[in-house]
Amino acid sequence: MAHLIEQMAYVGATPWHGLGSRLSPQQPLEVWQREAGMNWQIQDSPVHFKSDTIGTLGSIHSFPEQKVLYRSDTKAPLSVVSNRYQVVQPREVLEFYRDLTEVSGYELETAGVLKGGRKFWALARTGQGIALKGNDQVNGYLLLATSCDGTLATTATPTTVRVVCNNTLTISLSGAPHAIKVPHSTRFDSHAVKKQLGIAVSQWDEFMYRMRALAERKVQWPEAMSFFMEVLCDTSAHDPIPNVLPNKRAMEKVQSLYEGKGRGSEMESTRGTAWGLLNAVTEYVDHERRARSSEYRMDSAWFGQGAVIKQKALDAALQLVA
Repeated sequence: MAHLIEQMAYVGATPWHGLGSRLSPQQPLEVWQREAGMNWQIQDSPVHFKSDTIGTLGSIHSFPEQKVLYRSDTKAPLSVVSNRYQVVQPREVLEFYRDLTEVSGYELETAGVLKGGRKFWALARTGQGIALKGNDQVNGYLLLATSCDGTLATTATPTTVRVVCNNTLTISLSGAPHAIKVPHSTRFDSHAVKKQLGIAVSQWDEFMYRMRALAERKVQWPEAMSFFMEVLCDTSAHDPIPNVLPNKRAMEKVQSLYEGKGRGSEMESTRGTAWGLLNAVTEYVDHERRARSSEYRMDSAWFGQGAVIKQKALDAALQLVA
């Protein structure tokens, strides 16, 4: 089976999927563009179709309301979209970080292409970081991703990564992720997005204050079970625990991660705490959840159903310290 990740590059430790070209730190964006497989353009062509006529070769017609997007290098088709669709080029995703890396202390850590070029992203460390009790390090990142098939708006997402296990979590307060989304009906203006992100990134201190509170919040076993039932089985936190568990495999997996099988689960910040509950779910989604491949799991964890589950877990955890 072909890899969902067309190509990617990274610095530091090898990503969990084991794919990509390893770069030394502080590489120029031009090197990232080449090594991450983002050195091509999205081009477009009018939609044409052939109408078959009995006894003839048929005739070619155009459909001016839509256009075909395709890769400049391989000519492979990517999608059919309306003429109003505003394309964001792969190089634009990397260029977004140029002043951030050259002036503001950001450092690109990974970038790549998914689904043959239909989706691409770059992830940079912001320089923010905090150690929860027991030296549990959490660092701040900024993820910028987009698609050219209508499945994802151009989205800039402040994100955290827990170092001990590489669990990723979107910065979110009051039930609302601090992501900036630009629909493809609108031209992508990187300066406007960065201006909006200035507000979102400033929420780092408040968000990590809440994470500290989670690390201090002790939980008992019935409370932990109710948490997992709410997040994974859509039950109310106050419902009785049934004899037969729905979504049994997922429940058993997150319980084992919480009870000591998870990476970093024995740390002071995590053992028997609400922070431990949250990280059991994020580790399950990022590293253990069933998927066709690690690449599909990553796509889900960042952009799909996995991201939804992690947001539910964060919302439920924050309720424990509200």
